[in-house]
Amino acid sequence: MATNWSGVFPAATTQFRADDSLDLRATLRHLDAMVAAGVHGMIMLGTVGENCSLDPAEKRDVLRAAVEHLRGRVPVLSGVAECTTAAACKFAADARAIGVDGLMVLPAMVYKSDPRETIAHFRAVAHASDAPIMIYNNPISYHVDITPEMLDELADEPTLVAVKESSENVRRITDIINRCSGRYSLLCGVDDLVLESLLLGATGWVSGLVNAFPAENRLLWDLATAGRWGDALEVYRWYTPLLHLDTHVKLVQYIKLAQQECSLGSERTRAPRLAIEGEEREQVLGVIRKAIAGRPKRETYFTAV
Repeated sequence: MATNWSGVFPAATTQFRADDSLDLRATLRHLDAMVAAGVHGMIMLGTVGENCSLDPAEKRDVLRAAVEHLRGRVPVLSGVAECTTAAACKFAADARAIGVDGLMVLPAMVYKSDPRETIAHFRAVAHASDAPIMIYNNPISYHVDITPEMLDELADEPTLVAVKESSENVRRITDIINRCSGRYSLLCGVDDLVLESLLLGATGWVSGLVNAFPAENRLLWDLATAGRWGDALEVYRWYTPLLHLDTHVKLVQYIKLAQQECSLGSERTRAPRLAIEGEEREQVLGVIRKAIAGRPKRETYFTAV
């Protein structure tokens, strides 16, 4: 299935049972809910999918289940987050063989590569399969910055086609467009910067809070892409306190808690991530429950046909 690099792409959660084992049935049920709400693609095994908390066989099981279950309803992408370039190349090839439509590739984990090493890593993974690749730039979390100049240098790799920009610097959208002359599709990777990113030229959104609020995510997307910026801003202001949860070091726990509050899954995460508790839990629940109580309704903005 060809990947259209525009629209809302959830960074889907991976669900676990009480004994810490994979709950593939719950994971797939959640994917169905997001597809029904109108997402445009699905990213398995991203940060929110707890990629680095799964063993190699489990990662492949998750991908196989998602590809077989979704059956082309939306493109399925896989995160590639390994500690070595060789392991990333092996996983990229395996994921493509399983049937994913594309890859979201991170720099090598743990070691903080310099620009020459980072470029070599992405070139190697690009050559490991024929899958189209979204480069994931998140210097805040991974301490490796893939700059517009580096993207320009990588522009001769035909399978590097998109960038998930998560530097939290919205200037980057314009800088990449100016430097690379539209060579890459640009997707916002920071939930609480999405409206700004779309205004500046991003064509997609890799979202975390969509796991809990898929219908509202789609509403914001539709209003923004219709150029209804005033209405989009109104929804965005309702959504922003929730979207701030995506920028915290505990984003996985926060997003899964929101997902649970919305009856779309469980908050269970694998250690070292633990369920939040005490005052922190009450504060996050307060944000989530206030948002649920004030959810915007699609019919307020769009007349049913």
